[in-house]
Amino acid sequence: MALSAVAVLLSVAFVCGTLVFTDTMNTTFDKLFGVTSANVTVTPKGAQGGEDNPNRGKPEVLAASAVEQVGKAEGAKSAEGAVVSMSVTVVNAKNENMGSTTGAPTIAGNWNDNELKSMKITSGRAPRGPTEMMVDADTAKKHHLGIGDELRTIAITGDIRAKISGIATFTVTNPGAAVVYFDTATAQEKLLGGPGLFTHVNVTAKDGVSDEQLKANVAKAVGADAYKLQTAKESADANRKDVGSFLDVMKYVMLGFAGIAFLVGIFLIFNTFSMLVAQRTREIGLMRAIGAESGQVLKSVIVEAFLLGLVGSLLGVGAGVGLAVGLMQLMGQMGMHLSTDDLTVAWTTPVVGLVLGIVVTVVSAFIPARRAGKVSPMAALRDAGTPGDKKAGRIRAAVGLVLTGIGGAGLFLAAGADKAAAGSLWLSLGVLFTLVGFIVIGPLLAGLVVRLLSGLVLRPFGSVGRLAERNALRNPRRTGATAAALMIGLALVACLSVVGSSMVASATDELDKSVGADYIVQSQTGQPIMPQAEQALRATKGLDHVTAYREVEAKVTAPDGFVREGGVSVNDPTYAQDVRRKMIAGEHAAAYGKDAMSVGSIFADEHHVKVGDELTVAFTGGRTTKLKVAAITSDEGNLDKGVMYTSTATAEQFLPADRMPRPFMLLAKAADGKADTAYTAVKGALAEYPQYQVQNQTDYKKSLKDQVGQLLNMVYGLLGLAIIVAVLGVVNTLALSVVERTREIGLMRAIGLSRRQLRRMIRLESVVIALFGALLGLGLGMGWGATAQQLLALEGLKVLEIPWPTIIGVFAGSAFVGLFAALVPAFRAGRMNVLNAIASE
Repeated sequence: MALSAVAVLLSVAFVCGTLVFTDTMNTTFDKLFGVTSANVTVTPKGAQGGEDNPNRGKPEVLAASAVEQVGKAEGAKSAEGAVVSMSVTVVNAKNENMGSTTGAPTIAGNWNDNELKSMKITSGRAPRGPTEMMVDADTAKKHHLGIGDELRTIAITGDIRAKISGIATFTVTNPGAAVVYFDTATAQEKLLGGPGLFTHVNVTAKDGVSDEQLKANVAKAVGADAYKLQTAKESADANRKDVGSFLDVMKYVMLGFAGIAFLVGIFLIFNTFSMLVAQRTREIGLMRAIGAESGQVLKSVIVEAFLLGLVGSLLGVGAGVGLAVGLMQLMGQMGMHLSTDDLTVAWTTPVVGLVLGIVVTVVSAFIPARRAGKVSPMAALRDAGTPGDKKAGRIRAAVGLVLTGIGGAGLFLAAGADKAAAGSLWLSLGVLFTLVGFIVIGPLLAGLVVRLLSGLVLRPFGSVGRLAERNALRNPRRTGATAAALMIGLALVACLSVVGSSMVASATDELDKSVGADYIVQSQTGQPIMPQAEQALRATKGLDHVTAYREVEAKVTAPDGFVREGGVSVNDPTYAQDVRRKMIAGEHAAAYGKDAMSVGSIFADEHHVKVGDELTVAFTGGRTTKLKVAAITSDEGNLDKGVMYTSTATAEQFLPADRMPRPFMLLAKAADGKADTAYTAVKGALAEYPQYQVQNQTDYKKSLKDQVGQLLNMVYGLLGLAIIVAVLGVVNTLALSVVERTREIGLMRAIGLSRRQLRRMIRLESVVIALFGALLGLGLGMGWGATAQQLLALEGLKVLEIPWPTIIGVFAGSAFVGLFAALVPAFRAGRMNVLNAIASE
């Protein structure tokens, strides 16, 4: 019962910990956005901020005259111009990046009165002049920075070298951003490229003037359509929406894994109550004989399950809060600072935990409770204990075979689908039905698979091994339910391993076939390539050419009137050498001719576009023109699938210089015979810009493999809880099995079975159950993964790769899981007194 309560505790803790953690993060960001938002914020029309800006690295700006205009609005107490840029990199004297490693931005701006709402200077003073700057205390502490240390800020307009004049501490929780401040004149000149420019205006209301009224007054003073106006609430809501979408995804993913743990826990609780009811058969029969009704017996077991669920859930809620605090500490080690002062436990969190834990426990125990209610009074005359269930029910076997067959058909249809959307539906149905089918058919499979495994694993241990085999086969339903818990977790591990390995193998294969460039330069955080970094690369000796890869926003109108909104790839003509695209019509290089472009084959087929047709292209922020289709690229592969190409020279004709985005990737080709020396030279040329990675094709493949590996490891970690609960299920089954077989064990000991042999028998029984679950799970998971890869092939990932080392390692690891699970039950069985065991009923 304690182990069952632990299973409930762990599952409830996962759910409640996830809810508390994400609610706390929401509270943290809500406080930050609420405090830092001015009564009314005025920004340029269409400004999006940061690297999402069309200028790709340079924020939208408004003139200083706007501050004066806004300040004259009725109800405005003050108007203050502010500068903020998130497309910067800050490095120390050793050229080490001072930015966050958690994905939080590096923010540079001017020190102004609005910053005092969330920060205070705790050391030194505010910056004065172009040679001084201020940093936040968290960044200073993390990187051991002090007053007088020199930092270099790399911005699109150039580098800023300044010494730290002060350190400012957040008065609210800083979720991980690195922040640096300059005086206003320096921030304008170095971050925005000129004097008298701001990114936004913070407007403070006079006493008694609401934010909505002030916004209306500002709109009246400057013109309703001149700028983008937001109240403090609107600004906070907009920021909260951006962060909230990410937090929601994280929350639901973690809750999904918690659901898997609950599903596994169902098998543990079901097995526990099945065995408890079976062991009380004589006792229940006696109760029936003295007048207990079947409904009363059923209710007694349900109440027992309710109490188990209640206790486990209450402990789980408390453990969940502790888990959330642990996650916050872990995030703190990674650089995202979350304060326990903001710890948020909503009233819904314990309610959800309690309801889930109790409902799952009661539902899991319902079938065993019904069996208890059907025990007749005559059972009081029989020996207690569980009768051997040597044959799974024929109806159950038939149902299991039908469900598995339906699931297999779903997987077959998914593998043969022509479109990913339809295939995904069939895949979902196939996964669901095969999983349920394997669970239902588990007892039937136990009789076959356990015998097969026993011949390989148990028979070498002689009579002890044969006894372990018969114990595992004694109750196929119990063996099937115990193995099913382990099967679920390992099926997901195998599926994701196959998908991850296939993605890496497919991408590697496509890189080998399609990429002709020797080196790839880009930022891991998506920052655009700064002009000074591009110039340094182009000046590097030993290179044949350098290609800048950009994307511009544009609307492309097909001859049939269809309008495609999105990006158009704007590249140097040498891109045709760097990426070998399969062509349907025309030549790739022709797309970079005067007023020319290319389209993908899917777009061409759907809208009847052919070489020579003219498409209307409206460049966002620029002019509209007609470009001739000079090439149609194949969309069979995954690299640049569906991309439309045109040349940099063409885009420059129709986009103003200040609207032309910076490239976010550079491709370089070494001159003949200079690949090795050029690689070293390229790394040296960009050494001063640590925000960019320089990779050759080998590096790029390794990076891709590492990224997928990190994602899979995170998923495996989340699946770990389900596997822990499954191991508890094996422990519980064996422990109850030992109690159930007390008299039998005593008799076996009496006729000569040693303690060592007894412990070995129980361990071998556990190992074969664990291997049975692993075999089913890995086989099922590989089937799911192979089917999913066929769907990915429709998107260009055509290589199926089975990660045999991982599969074999997991299978072998399952044997150790079985050994571990049997340690305590085997130890207890070995200590059993022989005479007391024989006398036991």
